[in-house]
Amino acid sequence: MTDPAELLRQRGIQVTAQRLAVLRAVSAHPHTTADAVAETVRTEIGAISLQSVYDALSVLVAEGLLRRIQPAGSSARFEDRVGDNHHHLICRVCGEMVDIDCAVGSAPCLVAGDDRGYEIDEAEVVYWGRCPDCLAESRAQSATESSSARRSPDSVRGRRKNNQAATPRE
Repeated sequence: MTDPAELLRQRGIQVTAQRLAVLRAVSAHPHTTADAVAETVRTEIGAISLQSVYDALSVLVAEGLLRRIQPAGSSARFEDRVGDNHHHLICRVCGEMVDIDCAVGSAPCLVAGDDRGYEIDEAEVVYWGRCPDCLAESRAQSATESSSARRSPDSVRGRRKNNQAATPRE
C-alpha cells in the first residue's frame, strides 16, 4: 500500500491518526466489518468510538480509497481493493469472503438484456457457496454420522422395527 498519509493528502482529506489507523486496519484485514476495524484501531491507537470509525470509513469510501460491500443479510464489509473489476465469493457457513476476478475483464462485466436507457458502468456479483474448510468439515461430519448410524444397535433395531411394520401381514 502507498503511504496512507500521502493517499489522504492527494485526495484533500485531512490526515488524522484515526483515518490512518482505519486505512491500515482495512488494508491488513480485507473484507472486514466496521466493528472489526474498531477493534483493530483500538489496539493501535487506543480509544476510538465506533461512530468515529464509521465516519472515517464513510469519508474513505466517498473518496474512493475504500470500497463498501453489503452482502445480503450481512454487515457491511470494507476493502482497499478499489478501481478494478472484481467480485466476491462468500461462504454460507462461516461468512468468509474472498475476491474473485471477473472472467470477462472490463466493467461492467455483465451485459443487461435491456438497459432501459441507463448508462451501466458497473455490475456487482456476489457468489455464495461453502469454503473448502466448511465443505471438508461438512463431508467429514456426514461420513461420521453415516458410519455411526450403520454401527449403532439402536439404529439396527429401529430398521428392523420399521421393516416389520412395513411388511403386510398374511
